[in-house]
Amino acid sequence: MTESERRQIIELIKKEVIPAIGCTEPIAVALCVAKAAETLGVKPEKIDVLLSANILKNAMGVGIPGTGMVGLPIAVALGALIGKSDYQLEVLRDCTPEAVEQGKRFIAEKRICISLKEDITEKLYIEVICKAGDKTAKAIIAGGHTTFIYIAKDEQTLFDKQHTVSEEEEDVSLELNLRKVYDFALTAPLDEIRFILDTARLNKAAAEQAFKGNYGHSLGKMLRGTYEHKVMGDSVFSHILSYTSAACDARMAGAMIPVMSNSGSGNQGISATLPVVVFAEENGKSEEELIRALMLSHLTVIYIKQSLGRLSALCGCVVAATGSSCGITWLMGGNYNQVAFAVQNMIANLTGMICDGAKPSCALKVTTGVSTAVLSAMMAMEDRCVTSVEGIIDEDVDQSIRNLTRIGSQAMNETDKMVLDIMTHKGCLLYTSDAADE
Repeated sequence: MTESERRQIIELIKKEVIPAIGCTEPIAVALCVAKAAETLGVKPEKIDVLLSANILKNAMGVGIPGTGMVGLPIAVALGALIGKSDYQLEVLRDCTPEAVEQGKRFIAEKRICISLKEDITEKLYIEVICKAGDKTAKAIIAGGHTTFIYIAKDEQTLFDKQHTVSEEEEDVSLELNLRKVYDFALTAPLDEIRFILDTARLNKAAAEQAFKGNYGHSLGKMLRGTYEHKVMGDSVFSHILSYTSAACDARMAGAMIPVMSNSGSGNQGISATLPVVVFAEENGKSEEELIRALMLSHLTVIYIKQSLGRLSALCGCVVAATGSSCGITWLMGGNYNQVAFAVQNMIANLTGMICDGAKPSCALKVTTGVSTAVLSAMMAMEDRCVTSVEGIIDEDVDQSIRNLTRIGSQAMNETDKMVLDIMTHKGCLLYTSDAADE
């Protein structure tokens, strides 16, 4: 691997593994609102928000940090009132109880209109128009959760990348495969990749906060309590499940605490991090071993997401837990072939798990994913691998990954439409301002 390629990979990781407060979809909407409001230069009187179906799906059912509320209206209101676009996915970190009350009034005054953007192909698309008097400002995010492609004020275009190559297409120019991911994680100079320890610090802190409170469905806290001893057993395995699901509990319920995300998803960041951290700590692994295992996990996730896309009908737990399975396998003493076996076992087991939006019950899917991660690692260490005569698995692990991502990005599109249709026709619909106080 050349020094240039190594530096490219490091830059890619630093771009994809970043702190986020709250679920990244409503927070990305808040970020876009903040940018439009800043461009407007005055407090908006009216905000129109147009979103792709996948953004709507992932933003409807999650808690917004620091608000005690669920859904898009409060995220939009706070983005306009106190959001700072410079904070990126921590755009709402200055939220206060007073701001929340202002946001509630803003919603009650019916100043927010949220709707589906028609006739677009992008799965990640956010368009915000802020108006005040005769002033208008517009901002568009597409391709990535923090990727602005268009900014305008009144009739003047300030920034326009609508017709250039998307962020995701640019990323693909750095061609990764599992062998390259593995070699990079194990050979990169330690000081150049030490930053990945921030994932352990942030995501473990989120889990520990969840243990102290009652967030979401409190799955992590429940697993750590009576059930850990009576049902799961007091083991590394049960600790992996409790820590991972607890961090997800806190994040999905709107705890005002940052987690380290991966490829635009906090849950992916949590699932790629905490199983590896818990396994390493409880098995007395060195700091270097932890760093390299975390790097292997996170870069595997980034690699798979390159061809899957940021948002799909396939649950992100599949991808993220595949990364942690690689990290755990290596910490168990596994070689490249055994790491590849772990990937094959993960793909064979979890393909088809649907994403039906970000929500507190994601903690269940995260736990399913990391349970399978441990089992896949154990199988791999016994040199057991799902074979190419079984399902979508190919002899070549990279082809198996492409088979998985083709299903998630292409074959499940109709599934995605059906999921959204079901979600948007339920009686508890929350994404319009009229329903915000219900």
